[in-house]
Amino acid sequence: MTTKDLPFTVRPLDPLKDAELLHGWVTHPKSAFWMMQDARLEDVERAYMEIAADEHHHAFLGLHEDQPAFLMEKYDPAHRELVGLYEPEPGDVGMHFLVAPTDTPVHGFTRAVITAVMAFLFEDPATRRVVVEPDVRNTAVHALNAAVGFVPEREIRKPEKQALLSFCTREQFTKAVAA
Repeated sequence: MTTKDLPFTVRPLDPLKDAELLHGWVTHPKSAFWMMQDARLEDVERAYMEIAADEHHHAFLGLHEDQPAFLMEKYDPAHRELVGLYEPEPGDVGMHFLVAPTDTPVHGFTRAVITAVMAFLFEDPATRRVVVEPDVRNTAVHALNAAVGFVPEREIRKPEKQALLSFCTREQFTKAVAA
């Protein structure tokens, strides 16, 4: 499956132009696990300017019918987020995603988003395995991760949270979305 098969497009995030939009998303009560609830607009701009300047971390905006729908971050776990917490393998790519909060949820939308995110990451032939480290309390995202093929390995302690280290290979993703 590729992103061509899904109703989404992905573009690089513009930290200044997109900051106001993101601020509304990351400070929304439904985005508590993003850990930016008290962020000011300037904090969001600064955080995403830092990502834009980082060769090991990239942010993207996902669009649905040309409207912003989700945020995705891709990072190199050998250099960011998970350094010293597991043994990275060649082709590992770290990922975070956040679906825009809405008052009118559409059944299956978030699963379609994570499927699009994974398809986007696996479009790069160098990507062999996607690594995630969601908060252990975020049971909703654990279910979504399982739906696209992630397998939990173990809990790890990060400075900001107790996380569930999970992995998904290209083969696991392909099998999960074909089911």
